[in-house]
Amino acid sequence: MSAKIGVALITAAFALYVVLVGQRAVLLLTSGDGVGIAMGVALVVLPFIAVWAVARELWFGLRAQALGRLLEKEDALPGETLTVRPSGRVLRDEADSVFPAYRDAVTDAPDDWRAWYRLGLAYDGSGDRRRARAAVRTAIRLERRSARA
Repeated sequence: MSAKIGVALITAAFALYVVLVGQRAVLLLTSGDGVGIAMGVALVVLPFIAVWAVARELWFGLRAQALGRLLEKEDALPGETLTVRPSGRVLRDEADSVFPAYRDAVTDAPDDWRAWYRLGLAYDGSGDRRRARAAVRTAIRLERRSARA
């Protein structure tokens, strides 16, 4: 729950930032100066890009969380009990030792979103956030495709 509150606060602060930047953009656009107008255009365009990026990340988080809950409901989350550091992170050596099973599950069933989600958790446990996010994105895409069928 505290993560949701944190996301809400950051999103609210970001919305305030976009409003304030928008006000500055209007002032620059109406300045009549060529450089000011160019800066005003940039201040109009860049917040749209930022809003798109934030919305995309929020959507990713919500979808990933929904898939995690669905796997939990199906009792299909990884069952290994791994040692964690005081920070809550899994010891990398232990995560690396269970990783091949999840990689092989994806190789055996490349269209199974559940296997991809579990692979994402394994990547995350091994400390590879980039591949973890890519695997979870694949799981989201496959789950949406299977829900439409």
